[in-house]
Amino acid sequence: MTSEIESILGHDFARPVLLQEALTHRSGVSRGGRGPGAEASNERLEFIGDRVLGLLVAEWLIERYPDEPEGKLGPRLAQLVSQPVLAEIAEQIGLGAALSVSPGDARSGVALRATVLADALEAAIGALYLDGGLDVARRLVRRAWETPISTQGAPPKDPKTALQEWAQRRGFDLPEYRVISREGPPHAPHFKIAVTVSGHTGAGEAGNKRAAEQAAAAELLAQLTA
Repeated sequence: MTSEIESILGHDFARPVLLQEALTHRSGVSRGGRGPGAEASNERLEFIGDRVLGLLVAEWLIERYPDEPEGKLGPRLAQLVSQPVLAEIAEQIGLGAALSVSPGDARSGVALRATVLADALEAAIGALYLDGGLDVARRLVRRAWETPISTQGAPPKDPKTALQEWAQRRGFDLPEYRVISREGPPHAPHFKIAVTVSGHTGAGEAGNKRAAEQAAAAELLAQLTA
């Protein structure tokens, strides 16, 4: 499986432990492991992968749209690094099948959840960066994001703004966001947030509060416009 994933990611790891860590969901960690070299989940790699991905997509957008102002580039970036896009890419390249999760979570389909797939892809990008540098991570991003970036069209509105405008056009109260839960260590928190508009509710998960709010807004918009 390791060689298959290396082929998918386009990189032979000098430190295979980084790839193993990137593919280990927190439920798949051996609870007895502690200290240097102990098995770890992909939360730390997700933390750095998120930043690397943001940099590489921002770099690409600057090249692709040399005349666009920051006000238009920002929404493009937010959409391209959003949870739905990451989850779709992770599913397309077969990352979910390689994830290590607990037996119970495997039976319940945790590895197929959008938030888990998105986190794993960010962790894989973090592992690529730490093992091979920015150029190696860039190669994956330019290949895997080619379709999303080339079909984006006009700058999209971020989901929170779009949901607020949807509510205002209909005379509803503004969306209300609330934190359902906050889990994980301080360096790699995991938020679950719900948003409600006129009795309709959506939920989202992410590694920071703003991204979880965006995911919740996107999920509710999908319901309201279906």
